[in-house]
Amino acid sequence: MALSVEERERFLAEPLVAVLSVAAGGERGPVTAPVWYAYRPGGDVVLFTGRTSRKARLIERMGRFTLTVQRTSPTYRYAAVEGPAAFAEVTSELVRKVASRYLPAEKVSRYARDALARGEELIAVRLSPERWNVADLGPSG
Repeated sequence: MALSVEERERFLAEPLVAVLSVAAGGERGPVTAPVWYAYRPGGDVVLFTGRTSRKARLIERMGRFTLTVQRTSPTYRYAAVEGPAAFAEVTSELVRKVASRYLPAEKVSRYARDALARGEELIAVRLSPERWNVADLGPSG
């Protein structure tokens, strides 16, 4: 069953682990990796990664990527969103915003501090949803 615009945006806003995919080119398949992200209906998806990571370099080269989320309990539902990417500097606020979707409140500050101090320079990546592929594959309730 197809989802309305409101349903798909609410679903993407849930704290689900996403799978990021970006074309690698040549004879290789896409680079695919699980990621934490933040999203508010009607806005952009935002995440952070290592500035020199393979996925960041490929996103920069390709200019776009796909993010997929799924729910595996009834009802099975998925959403894949694809669009252009933009880069920005990572802030402590962004790291906290993303981490707070996945961690208990008492662990967010430490996670943010550790992530920013690891030595690997992080970069924020924004995805502007352009194309959606979504479905709810089960009976509701």
